[in-house]
Amino acid sequence: MSIWWSLHLRREAASVPLARRLLLGTMESAGVDPDISYDLSVALTEACANAVEHGGGDVRGSSCEAYRVTAYLDGDQFRIEVADSGPGFPAGNARALLRQAGEDAEHGRGLCLIRELADHVHIGNRPGRGAVVSFDKILKWKTAPSLLPA
Repeated sequence: MSIWWSLHLRREAASVPLARRLLLGTMESAGVDPDISYDLSVALTEACANAVEHGGGDVRGSSCEAYRVTAYLDGDQFRIEVADSGPGFPAGNARALLRQAGEDAEHGRGLCLIRELADHVHIGNRPGRGAVVSFDKILKWKTAPSLLPA
């Protein structure tokens, strides 16, 4: 089975639960194990929250007011990509942000949580043009996918 969808969302807090609900609905319809679905939905929530909070610029009406979520379910793997058009990560900090953040750290805990919940995480940094956080997870199934004929 293969499912693919992409959303172009405003950088508003209300967009985050919308993306999460679509992801959970997709995984439930496909028959993905609820624990895996939950892990990926939390990781997506963190990535979207980062895009909403950090993915903007100073110009109203620009593409910086939006971000994109793309999800791919292909066989036993699910990949999620969240891309924004903001300033990107500070030079040299993209990889450092994936390291364990301290309990009192004000930034970076979301990326660490994504790293813990996903099997693989990649951060693409385009300074001045945005950031892309992608992550994937091998799926477990609760039942035969309900999108396939019985």
